[in-house]
Amino acid sequence: MPITILEVSSRKELKDFIAFPEQLYKDSQNWVNALWKDEYDTLLKDKNPAFDYCEAWYFIAQNGGETVGRVAAIVNHNANRDWNEKYMRFGWLDFVDDLDVSAALMGRVEELAVKLEMTAVNGPFGFTDMDREGMLVEGFENRGSFTTLYNFPYYRDHLERLGYIKDADWHQREYDVPEEVPDKLRQYSQIVQKRYNVRLLEPVSRKRLRKYGIGLFEAYNKAFVPLYGFSPLNQRQIESYVDQFLPMINFDLIAIVVNNEDKVVAFAITMPNVSMALKKCRGKLFPFGFLHILKALKSYEFVDMLMIGVVPEYQQKGLNAVIFDHLNTNFIKLGVKKVVANPQLDNNSAVQNIFDYYQGKPFMTRRCFIKEISA
Repeated sequence: MPITILEVSSRKELKDFIAFPEQLYKDSQNWVNALWKDEYDTLLKDKNPAFDYCEAWYFIAQNGGETVGRVAAIVNHNANRDWNEKYMRFGWLDFVDDLDVSAALMGRVEELAVKLEMTAVNGPFGFTDMDREGMLVEGFENRGSFTTLYNFPYYRDHLERLGYIKDADWHQREYDVPEEVPDKLRQYSQIVQKRYNVRLLEPVSRKRLRKYGIGLFEAYNKAFVPLYGFSPLNQRQIESYVDQFLPMINFDLIAIVVNNEDKVVAFAITMPNVSMALKKCRGKLFPFGFLHILKALKSYEFVDMLMIGVVPEYQQKGLNAVIFDHLNTNFIKLGVKKVVANPQLDNNSAVQNIFDYYQGKPFMTRRCFIKEISA
């Protein structure tokens, strides 16, 4: 029976689009549910501030009335302008192990790209780097997280057979937390703070923390702007992310470094791993899902690093020592045993050097693919 591609045009169909992976991965131990509300708000055009400069189309593949795949086609006009490209992104790509299905989905994205006079299709990407991106190509034996993509190994084979090639890789590494903070690290942290007149932000009220949260994302824009495919967040997005993350912030698990002008110049955000909690509640906060998540947020044995960065003018000055002296001290206090770092581009030596004080081991690798197209 031929594969039918349907464009999502209603909120009910959007919910079906979001729900498909739950059925596809029902027997997978390592796939982790996305948080339903976050997915819905991200994909809904009147909810996500990224639609100030993005366009998106969502497609569902069906075979005999049964959903067998999905994909989103996205044009980020700001990224195309900043990188002088005419690329269409694909994301939210999931499909059964049938080349007819993947070919029909990606063919629909490519048709749209040609219609819009794009020159290439690349992904998996979201609207911005704050969305999950990169197709898993190594580390299938490890459990994913709610901030990263997990997929079956056959996805890569399908894309390569459809003419897609590697464009960039992101690597994740896992680190054991040492029982003591290295003396060299602690001493260097103190030297750096004095030399460059920077300090760690002490705990403040939630009201004041919002100001520093906005400053953190402004620093994020500066730190990440040279990186592959990056598109800076606009003010509406920054405020939206601050409001989203603020209730979950644990001061013991973050490091915000400010200069003598009280501006954020470096940051790291970590949080307890909530993967099993999300699987238990199937990504839904209600009626009782939030209880699983709250419990997980108080269990500190395994921690995920969500983001880390230093603004350009403070790079290569040792602010990583300030960050890890603080985090390592708190990790020991809380009983943290392992930390999984956020995905890092394989050519991003600046962020890789941040972890100089620790010996890590490979955890996962994700890949962005690209295919040039022509009319």
